[in-house]
Amino acid sequence: MQLVIVESPAKAKTIEKYLGSDYRVLASYGHVRDLPPKDGSVNPDEGFAMDWENYPDKAKQLKAITDEAKKADRLILATDPDREGEAISWHVQEVLRGRRALPKDVQRVTFNAITKATVTEAMQHPRELDEDLIDAYRARRALDYLVGFTLSPVLWRKLPGAKSAGRVQSVALRLIVDREREIEAFVAQEYWSVAATLEQDGTSFTARLVKWNGDKIDRLTIGAEGDAMKAKADVENGRFTVQSVETKPATRNPPPPFTTSTLQQEAARKLGFSASHTMRIAQGLYEDGAITYMRTDGVQMDGSAISAARNAITNRYDASYVPDKPRMYQSKAKNAQEAHEAIRPTDFAKDRAGSGDHARLYDLIWKRAMASQMASARMERTTIDLADGTGRHGLRATGQVVIFPGYLALYEEGQDDEADEESRRLPRLRDGDVPAKRDVTAEQHFTQPPPRFSEASLVKRLEELGIGRPSTYASTIQVLKDRDYVRVEKNRFFAEESGRLVTAFLERFFERYVSYDYTAGLEDELDEISGGRAQWQAVLEAFWRDFKPRTAEVMEFKPSEVTAQLDQFLAPYLFPEKADGGDPRLCPNCGQGQLALRGGKFGAFIACSNYPECKYTRRFAQAGAQGEDTGPEGLGKDPATGLEVERKSGRFGPYIQLGEGKDAKRASIPKDIPELDLEWALKLLSLPREVGLHPESGKPITASIGRYGPYLAHDGKYARLQSTMEVFETGMNAAVVKLAEAAANGGRPARGSQAPLKVLGAHPRTEAEIKLMEGRYGAYVTDGTTNATLPKSIDKDALTLEEAAQLIDARAAAAPAKGKRKAAKKAPGKKKAAPKKVKANS
Repeated sequence: MQLVIVESPAKAKTIEKYLGSDYRVLASYGHVRDLPPKDGSVNPDEGFAMDWENYPDKAKQLKAITDEAKKADRLILATDPDREGEAISWHVQEVLRGRRALPKDVQRVTFNAITKATVTEAMQHPRELDEDLIDAYRARRALDYLVGFTLSPVLWRKLPGAKSAGRVQSVALRLIVDREREIEAFVAQEYWSVAATLEQDGTSFTARLVKWNGDKIDRLTIGAEGDAMKAKADVENGRFTVQSVETKPATRNPPPPFTTSTLQQEAARKLGFSASHTMRIAQGLYEDGAITYMRTDGVQMDGSAISAARNAITNRYDASYVPDKPRMYQSKAKNAQEAHEAIRPTDFAKDRAGSGDHARLYDLIWKRAMASQMASARMERTTIDLADGTGRHGLRATGQVVIFPGYLALYEEGQDDEADEESRRLPRLRDGDVPAKRDVTAEQHFTQPPPRFSEASLVKRLEELGIGRPSTYASTIQVLKDRDYVRVEKNRFFAEESGRLVTAFLERFFERYVSYDYTAGLEDELDEISGGRAQWQAVLEAFWRDFKPRTAEVMEFKPSEVTAQLDQFLAPYLFPEKADGGDPRLCPNCGQGQLALRGGKFGAFIACSNYPECKYTRRFAQAGAQGEDTGPEGLGKDPATGLEVERKSGRFGPYIQLGEGKDAKRASIPKDIPELDLEWALKLLSLPREVGLHPESGKPITASIGRYGPYLAHDGKYARLQSTMEVFETGMNAAVVKLAEAAANGGRPARGSQAPLKVLGAHPRTEAEIKLMEGRYGAYVTDGTTNATLPKSIDKDALTLEEAAQLIDARAAAAPAKGKRKAAKKAPGKKKAAPKKVKANS
């Protein structure tokens, strides 16, 4: 028997169909082990020895692989054809070796597409595990571990509220923060454009002013309304004659087929997909055999695929759409071992595959791959220059005509931002023509700051800088979101305060390690290891030699010293110059103290130097960003106590406070309150509210708002409410029913009523929606059919969709069949024995 190991059960099921009965195909469900999240997992003093630990949730799967391996004559490791795939194969081999279950014959097989022909062909050409790729994986994993587990503790101790730092993650965050700084520093410049609407033979067109009073006009030349009005009058009064008509042929060549990063970019532009969603959908298409492997830097296609594409183009259009020679694209990947074929359909005759988002992404991949082998588009670009009688003023009209669409008949690449290219149709004009003037306009404009990054443009920028690798971009971006370092609005990244503070800390104290050039250089060194041109431990030694002393040096600083240095570093951001020339650090509350950055238990904030006499504070934010921050907002006085009720901002958002000092009463402000006033504030401060006495127990039922939202409480039992309004409106009958429903569900709300902690997305293989829930025994994930408890090794705040899917798959695979469960219940003997076992174990 021959045992084949792949990553996913869907892939295993497909491949097992292609191979004979002598083959047994099992899935590892991704990585089977990793470095445990604790100090000492990588030991620099012992040649960077790594202490690997099996994932607890993979125990049953590893046992199944081990049992089959003991019976197998040959082990075929057929994981994905990239660095991570090589690593998974190596891990499986090492686990089996440690359990003395490794067959004598171990071979590595890779294939770029899951089709019968490709898989069976690959089985005929096995190879050994690629030690260079494995070394590169170990170096990358060790680097990420050493940065994370050395730098993150420094952050926690010196920068309260910071969550983590990472080798690539922190540099990607810096890109977003740097763009935010550019936008804030940008000073808009006014300029005017003057244009005339002209008409010839019934066709109107627009010509813009390019020459005025004998001088050439650039975009910013006319900067004031007065000059614009004079220029407009000159155009209105002039009689413009065509001076020249210049027509030039132009050609546009098709883009190459997709790589991982270009697929992520285009799916974001055209389909609105996040990078992680794109990769999840592409994984499904790959495992279904519809496309080739989706993690690649290569743009080349196999010769047989090129022939198939050319045939499909001929069948769909005609011979004129097929170039005389096949188009050959050159990969820019530095490591030939990882420069796989581009992402393309496995069958160009299939223009549809899957449904929903799978169908939309497949359509994009199919069109791009087809277009890459189509003829170039041929165009005609026309420029018409007109001048008035004096020759001192000139207009210009430009346009473009598509003569032959070529690949544009099928596909046109998207743009991150609006392009300025003019593609207007122009009437036929000759020298000496005088088109009729219909209107003249003068429009005011302002220069615009650089746009914030979208997922597409961020991925593009990371790739341009050589930071990270395309296969890691999706997870890197997701970490930034999960850590709340950034937020996404209208598909654009905004840097959060926490993200800006972490970036400032790293720039001030670890500038080298968040520099773009240094990080890109490390990636080059990892590629050198992959290519067998560098030794992985030597690369790690060179990094560690400088990094470790620097972290030790920063760890010696007192938190107050760190805060003082950050106060100076961030001064232009925290205390921007005022328009009236006043002191930007002057306290707006007392008018005497100086504002400065302070560190607290829950993060950084701005406070007055006259504390405690002046208690002015504000969150870590730029005062000038959204108007002057004037500190606490008075809502009025409490009629019962006469104390002031104030609205304030804290680490966890806005809250209200009654009184001062230790006796002050505080309450968070729920997001579903439409408009906070004194009445609402007093209601929130009065919580918990007693609904009444339970008719059965005689004990009070209360309604309040807690960490997870509004709820009812009675005798140590709880029931969740859906809104803040329900806290004040729920009556006795409704409260008793809700508590009873929650009790019937093991202390949880009635099925379907419990709000998830987070919706992670669609399962990569079943497409069922996966949710993160809070259960009686801790957090768990569910797809509506299978529930899987989160192992202690997994932080629920950092849980990814793929990790959740793997937990659910493993739980489903481990569960006994329904028929077996029913049979066990019907068996009299087992039924009697069960209570004794339970009693003995309790």
